[in-house]
Amino acid sequence: MGTVGLIAGKEIRDAVRNRWVAAATLLLAALAFVLTFLGSTPTGTLEAKPLAVTVVSLASLTIFLVPLIALLLSYDAFAGEAQRGTLLLLLTYPTTRWRILLGKFLGHTAVIAIATIIGYGAAGLAAGLATGGSDPASWRAFVALLATSIMLGSVFIAMAYVASLSVREPSTAAGIAIGLWLFFVLLFDLGLLGLLVSTKGQISPTVFPYLLLLDPADIFRLFNLSAFDNVRVFSGLAGLSGAVNLSPGLLLAALTVWIALPLGWSAWLFRGREL
Repeated sequence: MGTVGLIAGKEIRDAVRNRWVAAATLLLAALAFVLTFLGSTPTGTLEAKPLAVTVVSLASLTIFLVPLIALLLSYDAFAGEAQRGTLLLLLTYPTTRWRILLGKFLGHTAVIAIATIIGYGAAGLAAGLATGGSDPASWRAFVALLATSIMLGSVFIAMAYVASLSVREPSTAAGIAIGLWLFFVLLFDLGLLGLLVSTKGQISPTVFPYLLLLDPADIFRLFNLSAFDNVRVFSGLAGLSGAVNLSPGLLLAALTVWIALPLGWSAWLFRGREL
């Protein structure tokens, strides 16, 4: 674990030096504060819980922003280092390739975690304290949002590793990373909508919910907008949650599988890669 920790620490220091940590934190914090205070504006007359409304707003923001930050942070983790010669130098040290991969993964995940906890945490605290504190259920939903945001970022970090280990040029890896973001964040749901239209809604109601598990962004959305009663009311998914019979435990397990599969694929690619 010592080598893994050293490599993870190097990745964090590189991200700090390159201002990735500061840029990601400031971007998440700025957008989170804007959404928090714009979203809480009508709660005075509607008697809505500001922190629960904040969770709904930040969940929508996370689906677009966190995967993009994760992909841009890690797409050249291997292709870029191989081109610069630093990966070959790293492999001369007495360590195994899976330790290098795991160290990089933990380092990049830590960068996402720092940016998410500080950026979103500040906005959440402001929303909670502005109204004299929120109820425990809203705080549980907010903590779950932070944890699953980090998990979603981890999924796309692992996907970026697959792209980085599949090609030689960092520019090609960047193109694949942007393609992954477009597919999972924008195009997948449009494809499902097209499937429903083309089949005139003939897809079995028992099968369709499981198609959502093929996209980690949809898993994240379903968990955060339907797992907690106080959030579900404001997200507009109260009716859908009754039709989509996917438990929070199943959604978390599916998100974990989405981390493990591309990470395992990356380990397989890295083991057979020649420099």
